Amino acid sequence: MQPKLLLVDDREDNLLSVSLILETEGYLLVTANSGREALRVLLNQHDFALILMDVKMPDLSGFETAALIYEREKLRHIPIIFITAHSYSDEYIFKGYKAGAVDYIYKPINPELLKAKVSVFVELYKKNHKLLAQEQHLIAINKNLEQEIKEQKNSERKIKTLNHQLIETIDSLEAANKELDRFAFMASHDLQEPLRKIRMFSDKLHTKYASKLDEEGKMYIDRIQKAGERMQALIHDILTFSTLFVERDNFKSSNLNLILNDVLMEHEPTLNSLHAIVKTEHLPFLDVNPGLIRSVFNNLISNAIKYRKKDVVPVFKIYSETISYNENDSNEKVGNKYCRIYFEDNGIGFEQKYAEQIFGMFKRLHSNREFEGTGIGLALCKKIIEEHKGFIYAKSKVNMGSTFVISLPLSAQSKGNSQAVTSA
Repeated sequence: MQPKLLLVDDREDNLLSVSLILETEGYLLVTANSGREALRVLLNQHDFALILMDVKMPDLSGFETAALIYEREKLRHIPIIFITAHSYSDEYIFKGYKAGAVDYIYKPINPELLKAKVSVFVELYKKNHKLLAQEQHLIAINKNLEQEIKEQKNSERKIKTLNHQLIETIDSLEAANKELDRFAFMASHDLQEPLRKIRMFSDKLHTKYASKLDEEGKMYIDRIQKAGERMQALIHDILTFSTLFVERDNFKSSNLNLILNDVLMEHEPTLNSLHAIVKTEHLPFLDVNPGLIRSVFNNLISNAIKYRKKDVVPVFKIYSETISYNENDSNEKVGNKYCRIYFEDNGIGFEQKYAEQIFGMFKRLHSNREFEGTGIGLALCKKIIEEHKGFIYAKSKVNMGSTFVISLPLSAQSKGNSQAVTSA
């Protein structure tokens, strides 16, 4: 920024001599031939670093002009050096200082002295200008900080309000879930009594009057019995799902091979009748609730049997691997160790886009006429595995079979080589 000086003198030769001395210093010089002209200049320009003004001028003297200049708030920061040809008394000099002067320069002017005094005040002006700019910057920063603090306080209030609403919503949802659980349990429990009577009387009707009924009548009774069986299975699954709560105290280190073999033995008659091939590999010991994991294994094997291809020998493969994750194709947490257990079949499969939907309550991809079921089995599997802090997902292609993958946090894996078992 080029410092600007105002030179005030009624004589042109004096203005010229001062200008010649100062023009080499790089200042911007503005001249005025009288006090009144100086005032007119200062009406529009306030950014002067210094005013050099002659004391003795006609009309308005230097003292009078200085007094008028300093009446304006915007001009009070501009220092004034008086130039005079006389050596006045102390009283007269004091009058000049009282009018606003900061220094005197006597004629004839010493160029070096003039340059030195002007440079001092210009340097002060520059420093003051920087301080003023910094002050404005700090004021702007303070305003921004005040605004940020205000916004932060508003955000904190909003967050507190939202947290309060969230807590209320969670409490409401928990209460609603408890009510739903109670309702599901009571409704399922109360439905069993009339269902038992429906099944009992339909059995008696079939036993006692079967010989008296035509084929259509027998068909109707058969439909009643099958509907009753399906209803009982549905009620059982709803009761199981609504009352499922896994307590950590019920977890224990379990041999998954024993649990799997127990489930396979239960299905052995069906597997033998289908000439199914079941290949299993050695599974680890894991900290689980054995009863619930047995339910998961049972559901997955039942599904594999149910959704087999009718004219193809079913082949089921069950095996495991230990994964320490850097990559992720399900929901396992990166960095944790998991045991993945695969249930692979060569059945009818399904489109991969339904891989998440099949774990929803009552979600079925086929009608009850094609494949019987309640639509709760996989939802129950998902809930059990999640209670074990694990994950379950499926990979499949139509007519290319399906693979259901259970991921459970790893505890202690048993030693020994993988073994294959074939059932036929």
